[in-house]
Amino acid sequence: MDSLTQAVLGATVAGAVAGKQCNAKVLLAGAALGTLPDLDVLISYSDPVMDMVKHRGFSHSLFVLFGLSLVIANIAHHFLHAHWSFKRLFALVGLVLITHTLLDAFTSYGTQLLWPLPGYFAVSSIFIIDPAYTLPLLLAIPFALFNRPRAACYCSIALSVSSLYLLWSVVALSVVEGRVQQSLVDSGRDRDLPVFISPTPFNTILWRVVVLDGDNYLEGLSSVLDKSPTIAFIERERGTWPLADEPESLLAQRNFAGDFVRYREQDQQLIVSDLRMGMADFLAFQFSYAEHGEGNQWDLQTPEQLGRKPGAELYLPKLFLRMMGDQEIDANLCRGC
Repeated sequence: MDSLTQAVLGATVAGAVAGKQCNAKVLLAGAALGTLPDLDVLISYSDPVMDMVKHRGFSHSLFVLFGLSLVIANIAHHFLHAHWSFKRLFALVGLVLITHTLLDAFTSYGTQLLWPLPGYFAVSSIFIIDPAYTLPLLLAIPFALFNRPRAACYCSIALSVSSLYLLWSVVALSVVEGRVQQSLVDSGRDRDLPVFISPTPFNTILWRVVVLDGDNYLEGLSSVLDKSPTIAFIERERGTWPLADEPESLLAQRNFAGDFVRYREQDQQLIVSDLRMGMADFLAFQFSYAEHGEGNQWDLQTPEQLGRKPGAELYLPKLFLRMMGDQEIDANLCRGC
């Protein structure tokens, strides 16, 4: 999730655990701890692809965070032992850090919860920025600051509301999953094709669906408010890797994306895109792996991340209309295109 959400989540968790000892310093400490795991973005690896796949790695591991919580709680107890028990400090630090990484696991990006064991966990039920989740937590902070006797109560209420919204996101995801399987069967396709479902920006009403089908992929949209559960898919060419050798970065990207990648040639570049994050032609993570050299041969290079295609904000009105159930708007965010 975004840094603001993680900060207010950390603050409210700290406030709820602190109980009657909740004050401005506790909320500030919780906010700081809530953003601590994301400091791994300051680490530079061999190339932009490895920076992407290694983010939310060791710093988001439940094993690492448990040990880090013990260390931080011990240090804090050395200075605050007269006011705080070690158990209370350990509970506060541990819950703030662990709720950070658990919330990240509900997004589409993928989180290595069990690092150093391999594997990414991604429920994909909430967008990385969702005001409906963040707002209750954000509102709890000023209430807690100006009414200290009830500060922990306000924090607990905010956490309950946001948690219920997170539960709703999983229910909505389950509804869309059922629609996808039925739509695939109705279109004569295998219902067991690899499927990736994620919410569109800032909401849990409209969902984006990507289905891998051989050398092609299908993309569709489904809103909880749709009158018809049938999903109209657009079929696109997925492409193939044209070289005999696959560099380590490509293998890492494919593993990170669960093979939901697209290969294409553009402006003399060989581009590999992550199909999971973004929508239509506005994909968030695209990397150039090679350029045309002499004899029209591909020359591999250190992967370079491409900038995002401008103009996505122009589609926000149609995104809103599609969210409200206008099924004439397709996965390209076009009506009749």
